[in-house]
Amino acid sequence: MSRVLIVGAGLTGSICACLLRRELPNKVKIVVWDKSRGSGGRMSTSRSPNNSACTVDLGAQYISATPYYARIHSSFYEELLAQDILKPLVAPVENMMSKEEGIMNYVTPHGVSSIVKHYLKESGAEVLYDRHVTHIHRKDTGWEVCHKGGASQQFDIVVLTMPVPQILQLQGDVESWCELQWTDVFLDIEAKLQQIN
Repeated sequence: MSRVLIVGAGLTGSICACLLRRELPNKVKIVVWDKSRGSGGRMSTSRSPNNSACTVDLGAQYISATPYYARIHSSFYEELLAQDILKPLVAPVENMMSKEEGIMNYVTPHGVSSIVKHYLKESGAEVLYDRHVTHIHRKDTGWEVCHKGGASQQFDIVVLTMPVPQILQLQGDVESWCELQWTDVFLDIEAKLQQIN
């Protein structure tokens, strides 16, 4: 079974993990590392230390979907609405200037991080926090990944979902990997996934 590391437990990392699980059930071991103490990334929800029912979204306060985006990603919206993770925003937003007709706005009753938590749970991934990746080295046909304060681990595929400035701080073979044509990178990932199938 191939081991896949996804670096970043935000929206991109959680959806990536979920889609991998759905496309390759029982064929990959999915591990997610994040440098923070919890999931969410830029879609984080903070709770009051005195009252856990008192929350504030530190990222997006609501989610907007254009008619085109809502149509091509309808399955995601339908799933989140059915699970009560999203609800239509019915109240007006003060001073909102809509650039396109038909935009739908949604809120997250349990905090915006509930979207990320949903996809991580669906993925069945092993999620580890306080894992700040520092080095990535090519090793044989896979990757050796190091994090602060811990031993390195081997993975067959590594997916980086953190912001570009954080990717650029990584040491090791990442720099030469980033110089590849993006089409070559996608073809390489697709070829590895074909091998897994």
